[in-house]
Amino acid sequence: MARRTREHVIADLAVNFVERQILLAGYTAERQVHDYGIDLMVTTFSSEGETESGSISIQVKATDHLTTVGDSQFIPCRIWCSHARRWLLEPMPVILVVYDATLDAAYWLHVQGFFSPASRFRIGREGQMTLHIPRSQRLTDASASIFRQLKIDVLRQFTGRI
Repeated sequence: MARRTREHVIADLAVNFVERQILLAGYTAERQVHDYGIDLMVTTFSSEGETESGSISIQVKATDHLTTVGDSQFIPCRIWCSHARRWLLEPMPVILVVYDATLDAAYWLHVQGFFSPASRFRIGREGQMTLHIPRSQRLTDASASIFRQLKIDVLRQFTGRI
């Protein structure tokens, strides 16, 4: 018989927490049915309520036991190198979120910004790697506006191009 584990519960709580922050900012978040390294796709809107081009991808990780490193300034997060490769090929922002179920809090990292310059990651690398998410980047509804600005910055690079 199938069992609902604590890991399943906190994974759902984590995605729900992120969705709530996105919704509070006035945007939409759609869950991805098949999770291949992306849990949510975010659509943003102009101040007039019109949909904007591009989307923001979010991968969510959850834990009951948040650990920190670097004098508690960073949260280590293990990811698959194959996910990092895919994320780095995305032109639109990819955001990695770690949710602490004990504190009901989450922290975020702009993946492409973390790997800039690209020399920090060997594309052919296999297995897993650890990214360090700053504890100062606590996820709130205001974070969604930062994600939107990251997307706008990317779109500006393509203005007038096909």
